[in-house]
Amino acid sequence: MELRIGTRGSQLALWQANAVAARLQAAGAPACRIVVIKTTGDQLQERPLSEVGGKRLFVKEIEDALLRKDVDLAVHSSKDMPAILPDGLRIAGVLPREDPHDAVVLPVRLKADTAHLGDLIALLGHTPSIGTGSVRRVAQLLRVFPRATFANVRGNIDTRLRKLDAGEHHALVLAAAGLRRLGFTSRISMTLPADVCVPAPGQGIVAVETRSDDETTKGYVASISDAGVAAALDAERSVVETLGGGCQTPIGALAVPIDSDTLELVGAVAALDGSRVIRASARGTRDDATELGMRVAHELIAKGASEILAEVRAQ
Repeated sequence: MELRIGTRGSQLALWQANAVAARLQAAGAPACRIVVIKTTGDQLQERPLSEVGGKRLFVKEIEDALLRKDVDLAVHSSKDMPAILPDGLRIAGVLPREDPHDAVVLPVRLKADTAHLGDLIALLGHTPSIGTGSVRRVAQLLRVFPRATFANVRGNIDTRLRKLDAGEHHALVLAAAGLRRLGFTSRISMTLPADVCVPAPGQGIVAVETRSDDETTKGYVASISDAGVAAALDAERSVVETLGGGCQTPIGALAVPIDSDTLELVGAVAALDGSRVIRASARGTRDDATELGMRVAHELIAKGASEILAEVRAQ
């Protein structure tokens, strides 16, 4: 017997799949085989995700293969997964979380560790060109750089870094987790705190998806899953589901453990032009993570989040 792991073929996706395989092997699971599946998102590298249907383009073909039983489990960046999974599939486990925040990367010639936002603004000026394809990041960063130009940047991390160093942008904003996992930690000039830019729900979490009725594979995956991270992911995904948001909507959510049983969850919804950012936060137990996400989402709605999201969908 072997476990066939479905994954995209990017550097980061392969890192994630191999990390899952190594943990499964160490836990006594059968031999694992990586099955690379090309997704629609991989084939549309030149267009912004918001134009071509959102991040679900990075999981659909893999989920289809899982449902057809061409693979036994799928490994994803959890932030790419839709809030509501297809019938017959479930998240069976998650790996320990890497740094969930967004990171600023400067060109090599400007390389500097900027501990404070003021240092970053002084270094980049008020009208920088910032590479990021995320509407969530753009909507929040417009509060800091209202006159910045934001440009879509996609592709492998090393490709993006080459373009940055060649002078195409003044800075990139990427997930810190991907940079750290692929050995680019030294390129991080500043990690953006959540009070500046609330991360994407699930950012930094590797999720393992299985068929709901495959008890054997679910058991293997459960043996390597991190319960605290799973609760945080439940809370963050609950925010998105309650708000009715998709992958390419300006919704941020981050659940942080306060102690062994308590999570603090912050959620944010931002207008695309940065004119409004609504925030809400609450604490709850890990066992009530889904309800915690619903509470934060309802507070966001009470503050006007639904109107912002309606405007986003209209655009």
